[in-house]
Amino acid sequence: MLKIIKIGGGIIDNPQELTQFLNAFSKIEGPKVLVHGGGKGASKMLQQLGIEPKMVDGRRITDQPTLDVVTGLYAGNLNKSIVANLQEFGTNAVGLSGADGNVIKGNKRPVKTIDYGFVGDITLDGINVDFLQLLIDNGYTPVLCAITHDGNSQLLNTNADTIASTVAEALAVKNEVQLNFCFDKIGVLRDVNDDSTLIPVINKELYQELKAEGVIFEGMIPKLDNAFRVIDNGVKEVTLVHANNINGDIKTILC
Repeated sequence: MLKIIKIGGGIIDNPQELTQFLNAFSKIEGPKVLVHGGGKGASKMLQQLGIEPKMVDGRRITDQPTLDVVTGLYAGNLNKSIVANLQEFGTNAVGLSGADGNVIKGNKRPVKTIDYGFVGDITLDGINVDFLQLLIDNGYTPVLCAITHDGNSQLLNTNADTIASTVAEALAVKNEVQLNFCFDKIGVLRDVNDDSTLIPVINKELYQELKAEGVIFEGMIPKLDNAFRVIDNGVKEVTLVHANNINGDIKTILC
């Protein structure tokens, strides 16, 4: 089974936890792809440069100065540091932005009520499946950052969850795919503050019941809605797991 694994900002922001995660990731047998966001590093760097970060509903407004910073961090220092750590742990990784090998092409998000700037939206036909499959079949582990491009020289800041989901769905045409979201919770919880309330398995019927009851933490709903969409479109299963337990049994499986 091909595993697509996405790590979130909470892990990226903690160098020790990130190193532990990458060590555990390297021990996963079989083909795999890693997708990473940027954590809080971009906001810190922007502030150091005298640029005030702009966020709307948790989404970054990406003007040109912001794009320059996030590209340098996501596709540069962070991506290459992750790749270097994986090489140390025996995983032959290849760090990629969406422009490298034309691996992920997107479109600048159209302006509706909010102008997000240089933010990219992607679709299945923007994923270069042949290139990714070539790397995977030859024993390389792609490491994808949150920078894509539009095919006309414009780089775009793109949501890492969206990249992971879309890549998983695209690769599911030729592979049995498991999509894994690694974050700072052990899975989906009935009580977000109580790990003993873990829900180990959720199917679509149970998910609808949990949403109707107001059990699912509001911030998790977009992630879970998207997860069930990719399951409907060929992904075998989706897991939500603490990044410190990527090889363990404590997780939530969506199926």
